[in-house]
Amino acid sequence: MVGGGKPLGDSVLAGHAAAGAAAISASTVSVHPLDTVKTLLQASAPPPPPPASPPFVAVMVLSRGLISHLRGVCLPLQLGSAGQKQKMGLRQVVDRLMAASGPAGLYSGIRWSVMGKLPGLGARFGTYELLIAFYKDGREDNYVYCSEAMLAGIAAGAVEAVSCTPFELFKLRNQVSSVIPSRAVGPANVAQESFPLLSKLLPGYVPDMRVWSNTVSLLSHLSPNHPDMLGALKQHPWMLTGSGKPPLPSDVHLPSRVISLEGWGALWRGLRPGLARDCVFGGMFFSTWQFIHTAMLTWKAVNMNPEPRNIEEAGPVHPFASSVAAGFAGAVAAAASHTFDTAKSRSECTVVPKYIAMERKFLKWKAPGTWIERKTGISSADRNVLFRGIGLRMAHSGIASIILVGSYYVVADYIS
Repeated sequence: MVGGGKPLGDSVLAGHAAAGAAAISASTVSVHPLDTVKTLLQASAPPPPPPASPPFVAVMVLSRGLISHLRGVCLPLQLGSAGQKQKMGLRQVVDRLMAASGPAGLYSGIRWSVMGKLPGLGARFGTYELLIAFYKDGREDNYVYCSEAMLAGIAAGAVEAVSCTPFELFKLRNQVSSVIPSRAVGPANVAQESFPLLSKLLPGYVPDMRVWSNTVSLLSHLSPNHPDMLGALKQHPWMLTGSGKPPLPSDVHLPSRVISLEGWGALWRGLRPGLARDCVFGGMFFSTWQFIHTAMLTWKAVNMNPEPRNIEEAGPVHPFASSVAAGFAGAVAAAASHTFDTAKSRSECTVVPKYIAMERKFLKWKAPGTWIERKTGISSADRNVLFRGIGLRMAHSGIASIILVGSYYVVADYIS
């Protein structure tokens, strides 16, 4: 019961909301396997080389016993075997996924995807309708120009990007985890339970006593003022592992681990390429859809006798035709925005611990690349892999748009 005791069917707003939620869920579940394979293709490209800045900087303040390891780069996931430098094709990615997780791996992250799409697409279409109502206010024929639809779509895409970025991060990390075989519980897990200090280690890492001994021997020649320098060094977890590499995304896919290791700001990692992607997608999608919609109404009006005064009097477009038009517009928009989608996927596939982010800010580290690459969050080292998976994303977006619009019409008609 909603709206002061009225049934759901008597409330127009609740009916459209229910139809929209059902349509979004149906379209998301239907095409999620395509999204999973597309994401793995984007993440499986060879990681970019380290930037020009020094990859390792050590600042030692012995009077306080502080050692800070500044690592200049965190690499996206490499799905291939160790030392593999070649890109993995579609067949290799699918075989790796089937071997690690089976068919269920195609739906990894589906929960996060649905949770993100519900507010994301709701914000996209809601913002678009509000802006279009503003454009049409005062017009006799309610006509919407394609340029107006594009501007409204750009604004709607920006709202969508902010709404669903945290959910997309967890979805992508879960998708990446589907190709990583699960580790068996071994001595490292037992040792971590026995010694609380090991709980500070980065996920997926264990102490390396050989490296720790080498570090101690190097520092033994110095005469620090700190009374317990070695004890202070043990409080820095990365000193115990002997590795400056961050953990794999598959080790940091739970919300608690992401927040504890990377901080709350990591929830909006990839926001800049996400804003660019969704703004371009929204503008291209709604302008293309409006153009096709106007063309269909114009063709329908030409064959009417007497000819209507404006195209709005030609009547509504058939739901099937509108769904197909939305599918075509979705495929075009996906092709136009795919480079930003790849940049977003590879950005969210990068684990940046809080101490690295803090030290980058301390050193005023500047990302390499052109001005447009820095503003949109594209790594200059990813220029050759930005179009990976474009065919899968076009199919994903086209099919999802057809199912979304078609399901909405069916459910809305059933509820009404």
